[in-house]
Amino acid sequence: MSVRGEPDGAAPTGAKRFVVLCPHFEPDIAPTGKVMTSLVREWAALGHEIHVVTSLPWYREHRVEPAWRGHHVRRERTPWGSVTRINPFASKSKANLVARAAAFVLFSLVAGVCAATAGVAARRDVGAGRSRRVDAVIAMSPPLTLGVVGWFAALLRRSRLVFNVQDVFPDAVVKTGAVKNPIVIALASWLERFTYRRSSAVVVLSEDLRRNVVAKLPEKFAGRVRVIENFVDTAAVSPRDRMTAYRRELGIGDEVVVMYAGNVGFSQSLGTLVDAARRLPAVSFVVNGSGSALADLKSQARELRNVRFGDYQPEDRLAEVLATADIHVVPLRAGLASVSVPSKTYSILAAGRCVVAAVDADTEIARLVQGSGAGLAVAPDDVDALVAAITRLAGDASLRESMGAAGRAFVERHGSARDAARAYAALVSDSLSDS
Repeated sequence: MSVRGEPDGAAPTGAKRFVVLCPHFEPDIAPTGKVMTSLVREWAALGHEIHVVTSLPWYREHRVEPAWRGHHVRRERTPWGSVTRINPFASKSKANLVARAAAFVLFSLVAGVCAATAGVAARRDVGAGRSRRVDAVIAMSPPLTLGVVGWFAALLRRSRLVFNVQDVFPDAVVKTGAVKNPIVIALASWLERFTYRRSSAVVVLSEDLRRNVVAKLPEKFAGRVRVIENFVDTAAVSPRDRMTAYRRELGIGDEVVVMYAGNVGFSQSLGTLVDAARRLPAVSFVVNGSGSALADLKSQARELRNVRFGDYQPEDRLAEVLATADIHVVPLRAGLASVSVPSKTYSILAAGRCVVAAVDADTEIARLVQGSGAGLAVAPDDVDALVAAITRLAGDASLRESMGAAGRAFVERHGSARDAARAYAALVSDSLSDS
């Protein structure tokens, strides 16, 4: 277990107990896992007791990693609490949405049972009632089902639910067309509103997401929806020389490199990236990641010699991978910027690289990229606009450098993981004082 943060001496005044329900956690490499791992590390450093309920590591290959197989549930004690890891029951096909939904439900049910007892055995020094009680259950979505079981766990723990929404579901899958069945959509929408109404606080990543959630609730609940932005570790991700070892591994020379790094799924309009590569043969394009749309994307690019595909790399190579690109592309299909905020953008800025954000106008990522001076924002799903932006940046090294520096300066001023952890703790304190 590599998360650290054991406080020196006795816990400080105001220290709290949290149960955290999340789909991924260190050493898993999923972006949401990195977010929650950082928050737990900071809560521990602030003296809080945390009991994490999560999955066995599985994100990289969409199956449990070999070193973690053999047990459906694994528990471990930590200096700051505990971690309970559960088999995610992952389907073999990322594109099989029915199987994935069933896996999420099964995982969530087991996670809910574990959340109801997490940390109880460790508190033999106090009465049974006090050992069961926690100050908050913090549940992360997606999957949406974790919010529901988080609420049940909060009832059993005589506590409150703080619902962390990384992407707004079911909107994200409905807008991509991945889910079309009206009964499934209606059920998921009901589940979404059910969870919002029973949460003491709903935490979202941007004002766009806040407006989306508030519009689905009666006015009296609007004050529960709060914005706490994601963050990046600017010490771990810092600017590096562009001529990396990763370039050599991919067979790339000193030409301009355009990269998409992240999940290759339904939400990203990556077909436009392949179309742009077809029209810009002197530029190398790299897709670094995996996901349900990867096979189709490779098929689209099979005749293009300037498109390369790289798999997820170890966490300690993240800064190197990001430095490999001269230009990063952050694409979202039209309509999705109000339900999703790609946190990879902060890492790109920390790496000192410029960005082309192909997203809806006047949404969080577009405002971030333009306001920080870190890049260009263009309309989503527009190949002509994407090609024009890449062409402009590819032909002007000094502009790329100045934008990269501006982005780096921005994230150095941006809120840190410690700031976010304090904000969550303050939310819990507010909900306790309101009770």
